[in-house]
Amino acid sequence: MTVTATPYKQNRLQQLRGFCHAARTNSISKAAHIMYLSQPSVSLQIKALEQELEVQLFDRRGPRISLTYDGLQLLKLAGPLVDRMDGLKEAFASQRESPDRGTVNIAAGGSTLQYIMPPFVETFMQEHPLVDVRLHNVTGKGGLELLRKGGVDFAVGPMLDAPPDISFQPVVTHEPMLITARNHPLAKRRRIGLKDVCRYPLIMPPKNQSTYRFVEAVFTDHSLDYDVKLEVGGYDVIKQYVRMGLGVSIVMNHCLSKGDGLYKRPVGRYFPKRAYGIVLHKGKQLSPASERFVDTILAAKEKKKTARRRPRKR
Repeated sequence: MTVTATPYKQNRLQQLRGFCHAARTNSISKAAHIMYLSQPSVSLQIKALEQELEVQLFDRRGPRISLTYDGLQLLKLAGPLVDRMDGLKEAFASQRESPDRGTVNIAAGGSTLQYIMPPFVETFMQEHPLVDVRLHNVTGKGGLELLRKGGVDFAVGPMLDAPPDISFQPVVTHEPMLITARNHPLAKRRRIGLKDVCRYPLIMPPKNQSTYRFVEAVFTDHSLDYDVKLEVGGYDVIKQYVRMGLGVSIVMNHCLSKGDGLYKRPVGRYFPKRAYGIVLHKGKQLSPASERFVDTILAAKEKKKTARRRPRKR
């Protein structure tokens, strides 16, 4: 009896990866960006998968795509498989490490590293002296790229909208503040509205940072013209130029202190509070040491909640 062997599909996993990323983002171009491939390559992978399975996986309307019923069923089957395969390296490494040994890589922006992370890092390093901690100073977009590549275990920072392959768990919330020089005209006003702020030049972080987009969105929603005269990275540098009277700025209250020499006014009435938290890549398994670091951050969050609920002694 002759047995015909089914040829091994060497590109099956890659086809399924392209399909799953396209299904989760509703975009072949976004799937290609995540996979660091060209858009035609991902399109060919999906087409080959459709031909082999003899089904149509997507309804296509120009650049937009949506799953068919068959596509949805395949995503349910293939999604967990692709996630597990993509996380195989980290899962294997996690079996070789322990919570008290290894290396933890964390991506965060400069202000998050300076103002938010220090107490978490201090607590973790005191409790786990044999674990090496690597803090990567990158923008939000750069942190997501590192996270998807596996260059870091997780990220910490603010997030406006979480992509389909990313999960965000808020930890701390901070209030937006208007800051000016102490002798600035706004410092003498009892009430300050958005129109008053727009009359003066703004000092903002670079456009590729989330704080700029956060402030820009509020002015745009209110149909207000504004003038960004100076873009500069780092809250400390922004505060320095505000003290010099070169403009005003909107910053989060976590970067302010009594000795700043600035006039400060809460503007939560106009600008929503911002949540900073843990950013994870869905399907990626953390090492024991990384899980312990995440637990350290979450434990501090719960400790603050308990302290707020505890009645004050008279």
